[in-house]
Amino acid sequence: MGKYVLKRVGMMLITMILVSFLTFLAFELISGDPARNMLGTNATPAQVEALQHELGLDQPFLLRYFSWLGGFFSGNLGVSYSYRQPVWDLISTKLGITLLLSLISFIMIVFISIPLGVYSYQWTGGPFDWIRTTFNQLCMAVPPFFTGILLSWVFGIVLRVFTPGDFPSLRQEPGEALVHLFFGAICLSIPRIAMTVRMMRSTVVSEMNKAYVRTAISRGNDRRGVLRTHVLKNSLVSVVTFLGQTLAEIVGAGIVVEQVLGIPGLGRFLVLSISHRDYPVVQAIVVILAFWVVLAGTVADVINQLIDPRLRLGGAGE
Repeated sequence: MGKYVLKRVGMMLITMILVSFLTFLAFELISGDPARNMLGTNATPAQVEALQHELGLDQPFLLRYFSWLGGFFSGNLGVSYSYRQPVWDLISTKLGITLLLSLISFIMIVFISIPLGVYSYQWTGGPFDWIRTTFNQLCMAVPPFFTGILLSWVFGIVLRVFTPGDFPSLRQEPGEALVHLFFGAICLSIPRIAMTVRMMRSTVVSEMNKAYVRTAISRGNDRRGVLRTHVLKNSLVSVVTFLGQTLAEIVGAGIVVEQVLGIPGLGRFLVLSISHRDYPVVQAIVVILAFWVVLAGTVADVINQLIDPRLRLGGAGE
């Protein structure tokens, strides 16, 4: 198990280095001359050259990349073109807000969808099965931004539970900030809860029709006991993989929700930085989001190894 974890961590680091290099190369090709863009067309060649030297843009590409990569691991992500401040100082608080929003959403998804998925198995073929299926499809079809607009109108404007677009300080008013994040988490989690419920239910149905379940029931074991003891554990393997993908997707979907509800997270700042052509900020956020995606997949794989001994033996044999 330990070798498998080290192997996955090594693969994660290699993937992140490749992603960071491709991201750095992409902005190198599309950004043109940042110094000229910052100073405008009226700047003299001497002014442009001086700013290029100040930003380190007069150095070779590979030297700048490895300097940036070393700074990334030490928390130095460069300097913002627009704000002339360290990138990490600009995005650290926003990163915390986005991660907290994602964490609340993920907790909702796990603790609501898995019990509902198992329980809805009992409705299979029953009179309420079509109601469950219709409601599930409806929840999957509604986009998060529409849910955000609806919640802003009902709970923000009508009931005045929170003020849309006015996000309080997380340190000074944590309660009010968590209310904002809670409604944002609802927008993100509703379609993903519906998808996870459907997957959990179909996986449980598939497992319950397998030979080992029929054998256990024929020997006098209680059907619910077999469901809790064996079926649920086997069903969680595919569901955990799906939840890992969901955790990775939450941050991307959160960009729209942050815009609608006025949450000053990483996604909202990414959109603003793209419009300002602030490439060091955009580059850092893209790499951080890529790291989040790779990390979520790695954690899901490791959890699956712990759940299913067969996967553990397979990984040990590799």
